[in-house]
Amino acid sequence: MTTTEGLLVPPGHGRVVETSAQRVTFKVTGTHSRTASTFEVEVPPGFDVGAHVHTRSEELFYVLEGELDVLAFEPRIRTPDNWQKWESSSGNRVVRATPGTVIVVPPGCPHAFANPTDSPTKMFFQASPPPDHEHYFEELLEILGSGGPPDHAAIEELRKRYDIEQLTPLRHR
Repeated sequence: MTTTEGLLVPPGHGRVVETSAQRVTFKVTGTHSRTASTFEVEVPPGFDVGAHVHTRSEELFYVLEGELDVLAFEPRIRTPDNWQKWESSSGNRVVRATPGTVIVVPPGCPHAFANPTDSPTKMFFQASPPPDHEHYFEELLEILGSGGPPDHAAIEELRKRYDIEQLTPLRHR
């Protein structure tokens, strides 16, 4: 039997996965959508996801509150340490995204975000196809929630399993 009912997720609802590095609320999962997983992500001050690229995933970010430094282009040179200084061959540079900013990242496009401010940032995040990012977030936040500095070897292995080529390191305070 085909269902004729949609999904309504009220404010403050959804499964939450949280550590000092990020708070992710699962709003729509692969159980409810064939096209994308949808999350509300709180990015604390000092968090830097690190530049990375996916071969098959497409992502959409919408800044709801706060500010993020954002990259979504292929740089002239992929330096391994500081994506914030990257520049594309057409002159694009990292931008400061404020509320209302939308960033769409097609497969194969290097991208990153970081919160350089002293206040948390909240964003709407969609990843297609589901459910890869759902599982990735669960496992990443488990690694980051273990306390101490991030286990970069464990994060690298996790990212390889979920179509993520890490170009610069993930960092958080």
